[in-house]
Amino acid sequence: MADTKDATEAMDTVAEAVDTAAMDSMQTPPTDGEVPTEQGLNLSDIRACVTIIDIVTKRGAFEGAELADVGSVRNRLDNFLKAAAEAQAPAEGEAETTA
Repeated sequence: MADTKDATEAMDTVAEAVDTAAMDSMQTPPTDGEVPTEQGLNLSDIRACVTIIDIVTKRGAFEGAELADVGSVRNRLDNFLKAAAEAQAPAEGEAETTA
């Protein structure tokens, strides 16, 4: 049986060392004392997941056999973000032309 203590300590070290500045800038704080009523996912959460995957992949946190699955999830998340951006672009364009 593998010693999970070393793996857990290694992951804790990685978690402490992760620079979250890029992810922090993606978070939108409530304005005017507004309290969020929903605790669901939003696009910035998904964008943060893609960023996290990119960071831990660069640091070698995944084994070779895991990379295909991790890459597949990362690509699906990224494609979702691109589709959401494309869906929002026409809606924003319509709002500008009617204003």
